[in-house]
Amino acid sequence: MARSSPACSGATSSPRRPEPTLRRIPLSRPLDLRLTLAPLRHGSFDPTIRFDGGGEVIRATRTPHGPATERLRHLGDVVEVEAWGPGAEWLLEAAPELVGESDDPTALRPAHPRLREMARRLRGLRLPRSRAVFEALVPAVLEQKVTGLEAGRVRQRLVQVHGEPAPGPPEVATGLRVPPAPERLAALPYFAFHPLGLERRRAETIIRLARRAAALEALVAGPPEVARSRLVTLPGVGPWTAAETTRIALGDADAVSVGDFHMPNLVCWVLADEPRGDDQRMLELLEPYAGQRGRVQRLLEASGISAPRHGPRMPARAIERL
Repeated sequence: MARSSPACSGATSSPRRPEPTLRRIPLSRPLDLRLTLAPLRHGSFDPTIRFDGGGEVIRATRTPHGPATERLRHLGDVVEVEAWGPGAEWLLEAAPELVGESDDPTALRPAHPRLREMARRLRGLRLPRSRAVFEALVPAVLEQKVTGLEAGRVRQRLVQVHGEPAPGPPEVATGLRVPPAPERLAALPYFAFHPLGLERRRAETIIRLARRAAALEALVAGPPEVARSRLVTLPGVGPWTAAETTRIALGDADAVSVGDFHMPNLVCWVLADEPRGDDQRMLELLEPYAGQRGRVQRLLEASGISAPRHGPRMPARAIERL
């Protein structure tokens, strides 16, 4: 790990730009940076992350040491990471796990020919490990039982109103915002979320979780399956929310989003040529991949395949207008 050298200062020099810390991570196997980090973006206009082409991602986040911004560039067989802000050093230390260097895709032995082809075609897809449980949990709560469009809209407003500008030079940080601090969300009354498009039930869930943020972050130290089992004991957090959280925060390769609107149909279509399915049938088809079921789900999501559509789509709502 190395720091860039500070510029020489003088009496007539302009204010010094924030100097980044820098790390280069040698890659042990192929990486598709965009596909790997795509689950960290929630909605088309998520103000916490920006994808500049396929090989560069800029992300604002909140670390145990404070807010920070990181720029990740995929340069051949390395990923170059620059970081700014109080949490910069923490981000650099965590960067290998974020880009999936601790992930082991070879643990999946796909028996189904379609799945085998997906694993071959998407061999650069890894499972990231952000180490940020609360930061992954809030968007998962926002996405409960609503369309992605509605959840993304609420997420954007929440970050714009209660987040803060990302640290770093203007060409990197302009337009990016750090997700809201848990203590800020914990102090809000439930009705403060209504203008953002969030009803009382999910608002109160976020407030309760924000008050337990320190305990939630401690789950990073244990196995993902333990984190999932503990998360589902919390009011307002079910299996779907827990799986969506641990897959991102802990790189959980076995996290299956039970209760998802689309996933059972997709699994049943790809693995059994059945255009419709429920959670029980999905879990039956995924059973041969126990331990890697979350990876299978992620491959299916990234494949571009969709199950045949029948009937109306889930309608989007505007809670703030009610």
